[in-house]
Amino acid sequence: MNILVVEDERNLADAICRIVQDAGYVAEACYDGRTGLVSAKSGLYDAVILDVMLPNVSGIEIVHQMREEHVATPVLMLTARTSTSDKVEGLDAGADDYMTKPFESPELLARLRALTRRQGDVVLDELVYADLVLDLSTHDLRCGDRSVHLSGKEFEVMRMLMSSTSRVVSKQDLLTRVWGADGETSENSVEAYISFLRKKVNHLKSKVHITTLRMLGYRLEVFPV
Repeated sequence: MNILVVEDERNLADAICRIVQDAGYVAEACYDGRTGLVSAKSGLYDAVILDVMLPNVSGIEIVHQMREEHVATPVLMLTARTSTSDKVEGLDAGADDYMTKPFESPELLARLRALTRRQGDVVLDELVYADLVLDLSTHDLRCGDRSVHLSGKEFEVMRMLMSSTSRVVSKQDLLTRVWGADGETSENSVEAYISFLRKKVNHLKSKVHITTLRMLGYRLEVFPV
């Protein structure tokens, strides 16, 4: 499983990542609400561990925006607050489960397993959209009996598009998630990789097209062959 940890207390965030990694999963940390929101909305994670009190954007707002944009990634919220009203607020915003700090490692992992069971208890090996199949282990993109291998950046961009088919993926989302929030990469790089992917999808003779929505971003659409 790929787990996103959004927690502004760096020591705690890193400790949670170690707990998750020791259990055999992949973990990535964000330390503020704004970066956490972009990553959480990407749809690239199997679950999100989300603190309620965050700088810039609160955990409540993050999960609310995720659900508004139909991102169904399971969310486990963390808080030092213990009142019932606080828990109700998080759950009503769209969280799937709630834990209060401090917590024990076995309980955290058990709750993560429970969340993923609700999603089918499987870690996907591939993403499928219409006639396209993206192999998450080999980075191959297939359509019927044709296949092409994607470079690292091509794979990450395509993975975001195929994980977010219900919404438009903005250039800024791609820059932040694929190149890093602090990177100096320009939007021209995003356009270049979209062009590379279009050529490969065209080579596969797929009925899927990467559509540009001016001033908004990109999304996958299906057109008759």
